Amino acid sequence: MELFPSHITINGQSENIKELLQQKADSEWEQTWLEFLEEWYNTNDYIEVQTSGSTGTPKTITLKKDFVAASALRTIRFFELQDGDSILHCLPSRYIAGKLMTVRALIGKLDLLLIDPASDFTKLSDNKPIKFAAMVINQVTKYLALPEQNIENLLIGGSAIPKLLEDQLQQISTQCYSSYAMTETATHIALRQLNGSNKTDSYQCLDDISVELDERDCIRIVMQGLENGAIQTNDLGELKDSNHFKVLGRVDNVIISGGIKFLAEQIEEKLAKEMPLPYAISSAPDKHLGEKIILLIEGKVDGEVKTIIQNHCTKLLSKYEQPKDIRFIEKLPRTENGKIDRKKLKLILKN
Repeated sequence: MELFPSHITINGQSENIKELLQQKADSEWEQTWLEFLEEWYNTNDYIEVQTSGSTGTPKTITLKKDFVAASALRTIRFFELQDGDSILHCLPSRYIAGKLMTVRALIGKLDLLLIDPASDFTKLSDNKPIKFAAMVINQVTKYLALPEQNIENLLIGGSAIPKLLEDQLQQISTQCYSSYAMTETATHIALRQLNGSNKTDSYQCLDDISVELDERDCIRIVMQGLENGAIQTNDLGELKDSNHFKVLGRVDNVIISGGIKFLAEQIEEKLAKEMPLPYAISSAPDKHLGEKIILLIEGKVDGEVKTIIQNHCTKLLSKYEQPKDIRFIEKLPRTENGKIDRKKLKLILKN
């Protein structure tokens, strides 16, 4: 595995790295990509990456370059990527997922198709079939709107995949995967196939990675290159074995109402098929129950819509899962990568 080859193939053309690094980009997204390329080739044995902020305050951490390369190689092996295969880079290069696409192209000798992350993807129809790509939810929606889908393997990350979108994925030939990932592990450590004959409801760990549960039933990731060889998450899990697991939700999002534990994510999943507007489950303090379940709807107050949603809740949720209140909010708070910012949500409901 060569970490620092002298050339990289971009859009079918072999480019000299030194010459690339002397160029000035025409756009901000291209400049960010060049800045990462320069960082990868500098004399440090690490890169700096920013966490997303979905589980706390965003922060900058360092990852060893050989650790990042090992992650890239796992993906190359899993998807059986070969020299010259075309991969799509449509993610911001300031975050780990975007950085990894470049590293995969470098060490795998792959053809990197570079496009603006804000693209509508119409350009894809003019290119040869793409062996591998990674996208976030809003990009997948744009991809599905194309007359034809020419990506063989698509990795979807950044946030939970809505049930409606997962249903749409059953209609296309592209093999789609959900990623279990974090910045600290240099992107995904496990994948779950979302469609096709090998569709599954559990994640499969990649090479040389395993998981276990702590005393809270939260997932602990065991892999080489991590401090102490492992990293503790706050994700509640269910293990089939040390290489296959389900993610039930975050321990931080447990709501204890009337002495019963509820997971916000599980209630949201039950409502997913029939909700007309973006929504989130949270809780507010209650003098009788301790916490009461609240359903927040993104949009203007609408009595008719509220009645429809109340009926959905009655039909889809158990007696004790029923929201004690349904509230409308102009905009649900989200992190930069699109996840519901549940800490901000709790603060809003406390006031």
